[in-house]
Amino acid sequence: MPTLTDRRIGLLFLVFLAALGVATLRAGWLGAVRAPALKRAAATQQVQTVALPAPRGTITDRNGTVLAVSEPASDVSATPYLVRRPLAAAQQLAPLLGLDASDVLGKLSEQTGFVYLARRLPAARADKIARLRIDGITLTPASRRTYPRSWLAAQLIGSAGDQPGTGVGFEYGADKLLRGQDGIRRVVSDALGQPLSIDDERPTIPGRDVQLTLDANLQDKVESVLDGVGQVFRPRRATAIVMDPQTSELLAVANWPRVNANDPGGAPAWAQQNYAVGLTYEPGSTFKAFTVAGALADHVVAPETPIFVPYELRVADRTLHDAEAHGTETLSVADVLKQSSNIGAVQIALKMGARRFSQWVDRFGFGRRTGVDLSGEEQGIVPTYAQYSGSSIANLPIGQGQAVTPMQMMAAYAALANGGILRTPRIVRAIGGRAVPEPPGRRVISPEAAASVRDMLRGVLAAGGTASEASIPGYDLAGKTGTAQKVDPDGQYSRTRYIASFMGFAPASHPRLLVAVVVDEPQGAIYGGQVAAPAFQKIVAFALPYLGIRPS
Repeated sequence: MPTLTDRRIGLLFLVFLAALGVATLRAGWLGAVRAPALKRAAATQQVQTVALPAPRGTITDRNGTVLAVSEPASDVSATPYLVRRPLAAAQQLAPLLGLDASDVLGKLSEQTGFVYLARRLPAARADKIARLRIDGITLTPASRRTYPRSWLAAQLIGSAGDQPGTGVGFEYGADKLLRGQDGIRRVVSDALGQPLSIDDERPTIPGRDVQLTLDANLQDKVESVLDGVGQVFRPRRATAIVMDPQTSELLAVANWPRVNANDPGGAPAWAQQNYAVGLTYEPGSTFKAFTVAGALADHVVAPETPIFVPYELRVADRTLHDAEAHGTETLSVADVLKQSSNIGAVQIALKMGARRFSQWVDRFGFGRRTGVDLSGEEQGIVPTYAQYSGSSIANLPIGQGQAVTPMQMMAAYAALANGGILRTPRIVRAIGGRAVPEPPGRRVISPEAAASVRDMLRGVLAAGGTASEASIPGYDLAGKTGTAQKVDPDGQYSRTRYIASFMGFAPASHPRLLVAVVVDEPQGAIYGGQVAAPAFQKIVAFALPYLGIRPS
């Protein structure tokens, strides 16, 4: 008869057999039925294919000053169920991540196998996290875009996007050059998430460096001058451009208000626009230079040709007046520009004829993009000759009824300054260390006609001119003021909202500098000679000696 001990041994043996049977069935289920799914899960957890972001190309100014650069960084992620002490880990990680410990603890407590704790964390902080050796915390190589000069040319440079073809500004337009090709890395990890082997299946190919034509020192000065315009006149916005008209290289492209490229979310979206290419406006009297240039080239007038300027001029259904009331007088073509006479400019255009005037507008490039390598460029709004009405010849020649961009005006004025060649403005000087050739351009006016217009534009800064106070002793300057009414929503010209502008170059005989200043809706003063011309003077007064251009 079995003893009590024998019965207990038998019972334990039966329990053991039952447990073994259950284990065998479970193993069979996992090995036969669940095997494919478990294999995929194991591979997912233990074998990872990681994209290695290619270092983005560096953007510098013409002298090598770094404007945008990529720095090593890391994406920090967690496998929450592998983090043994979430509270302690959160307290250690929070200061390095720049987050509250409670926020980090919340992420480490999520019921998931993967969660991001930070994206593109600077390398120095990521290294400190790596040294903590916290199970379940993974660092993946990444790249972080920074802008060492922060505010400088921020709207022009823009910011890089995470995905190809995204971003804003030059970073967006030159993305294919700057981005490079990401590498691929295969990482095999153990059950605790620690790497066992790392193999680079495809190497990264860095993006190409791009050298811009900008001069960081000159850019900084221009932005400072615009900031002064903003403080005094409180406009809606303003832009200024500096160009070498002989090469069409852009030396400065500034916008107001300024924004911080390292904190794009700190400014409204409208402030991040590059108005130099994105602002369309009626140019007003700055356009008269092209009316006169076309008439000179067609030999319709000469600088000394007398122009009959009555008190008012009626053309079709439009009655025209000058800004200042006067009796009937006779002005030379040169004086029409010097005094910015509306009636005189229209009389010159009438001598040329509407069809020929339209051809000159097209010839100088208005109504189409300049092609500068800056994203967001507008093409302006210019009526074709077929769209002219009977009164079009009374407003188009004085810069009304058509919209241009500041960059279009720069390109066209550069043609006057360099002897008649219209070129695409240049912003890229070199790519990957190789110089970008100058655009060939095309002749739009004879050297003689261009020189004649430059000579007449000297009068604008001389005594009696509309910008006489913008002259600089010892230097030979030329330019043109503009004051244009904006159009209200009802389609009528506003009596309170204006665009004040100035286009000028120096030295007038052989220009090395071309400067545009455009101020949208200044307060307290509206005229180009009061608002924009003084800014031109400040920019040129700095730029001429800075570039080694001596007084004449």
